[in-house]
Amino acid sequence: MWERPYASGMTDDALLMGPDHRGAALDEQPPLLEHVWATSFPELSRQVSPVRPPKPQLLVLNEDVARGLDLDPAFLRSASGVQFLTGASPGTDAAAVAQVYAGHQWGVFQPILGDGRAALLGERRGRDGRLHDVHLKGIGPTSMSRVDGFAALGPMLRELLMGEAMHALGVPTTRALAVVGTGAPRAHGGQVLPGAVLARTATSHVRFGSFEYARAQDDQALLRRIADHVIARHYPHAADAEHPYRAFLSEIVDAVAALTADWMRTGFVHGVLSTDNVLVSAETIDYGPCAFVDEYDPRASFSSLDTSGRYAYERQPSIMRWNLGRLGHALAPLLADDPVVGATVADELVDTFDARYRVRWAAVFRAKLGLHDQVDALLTATLAEDALRLLAAHRVDFTGFWRDLAAAADGDERPVRGRFLGAVAELDAWLARWSTLAPDPARIRRSNPLYIARNHVVEEVLQAATEGDLGPFERLLDLLRDPYTEREGREYERFTWPAPEGAPRHQTFCGT
Repeated sequence: MWERPYASGMTDDALLMGPDHRGAALDEQPPLLEHVWATSFPELSRQVSPVRPPKPQLLVLNEDVARGLDLDPAFLRSASGVQFLTGASPGTDAAAVAQVYAGHQWGVFQPILGDGRAALLGERRGRDGRLHDVHLKGIGPTSMSRVDGFAALGPMLRELLMGEAMHALGVPTTRALAVVGTGAPRAHGGQVLPGAVLARTATSHVRFGSFEYARAQDDQALLRRIADHVIARHYPHAADAEHPYRAFLSEIVDAVAALTADWMRTGFVHGVLSTDNVLVSAETIDYGPCAFVDEYDPRASFSSLDTSGRYAYERQPSIMRWNLGRLGHALAPLLADDPVVGATVADELVDTFDARYRVRWAAVFRAKLGLHDQVDALLTATLAEDALRLLAAHRVDFTGFWRDLAAAADGDERPVRGRFLGAVAELDAWLARWSTLAPDPARIRRSNPLYIARNHVVEEVLQAATEGDLGPFERLLDLLRDPYTEREGREYERFTWPAPEGAPRHQTFCGT
């Protein structure tokens, strides 16, 4: 069982510090954090006392994120560092807060949701000069918990893995700083699983639902304060516009259009795009029910809860547009003196999403096709859409097809043809049209990964990690951090293969 603060000091330094301890002093003070959100929005912050794990052990440390936040990896490996990463440092109890927000879940408005098993420790100014949230997940119940507030090891490792994969693919994302085993098992779904805490970073955790909460409270002053906070932190150019809040919404629409196009180019299915899972910073967050498409199916949906396909691959653009509509209506009082007029303005701004998304989509698929920027957007879109129809009709691996175009551009069409059974006249015609545009094989290789987080491989390495072997997880993580570079050796080939034929349909779960 989890415990509250120890009666006496730590008892097993080797376990607390984990296998990578480098001898940092145990009495080092935790890093200094700012507390901008908690002090600026006390009405949206509820104090949390993270439950202290009985036997914390650092399992994975993301040194790239640590250095970006100007945090010493050696300190984070120490006993004091592990305390910091679990929220158990002295003074943490007074600083950690659960954020309050609302949201539309499965299309139904929930007036209050909020962090149920997470806490914002504070903000840390990174080497880029920007503030970054330091956020913990799996720290125990908060006043908004719907379950016990704890987390299992597998899903926390999954979030770290997927965040790093997305970052390497060039997709805006939250990123994990570390995963710490708690030493406390967690019962879930009839299983007893190892417990863990995830330390996550983001440029902020302000969600569409944060604005929906303020609007539902009919608190225009709070709505304005949140908007001013987000403008200053994420969209400073909007402050100089003639209508700052209109410019603010317009910039979010554009950022979300770009993010959605990135999901589509990588074959990524988020899985639960409710407005409480969408950040105004346009960073991908919450990797519980997500997955990458193997055999291309525009209706691909992996979440056990999504029986209607509401958040399927092909529906992601329309659902993000719908989510922007909810944000726009929440912001309506700031867009005009009359909220009814403000709602009309919001609708007009959100209506620009479709055109912006198509421009972004055409640009990323132009790169996937290896075409030069001067190639007409309409011609690009037609070629890409025809290719996707071919992939769907013949159940072709999404990632492999685009990568094989590089060999075809070099004159060897055998790899891409090998993905189709027998002679395919439609493929012949498509390749003929595409090749006349002089596709650049180098651009194709730069734009199409060889390695993605294949669902069956992810489950395999997470199972091994749950059983105590982190080696397979670490090898996959290393591969996904450089997804465009081909590794030599037959042992890497399996990471490019889709799930074996006859394998059960991949399914993901929320709240695990």
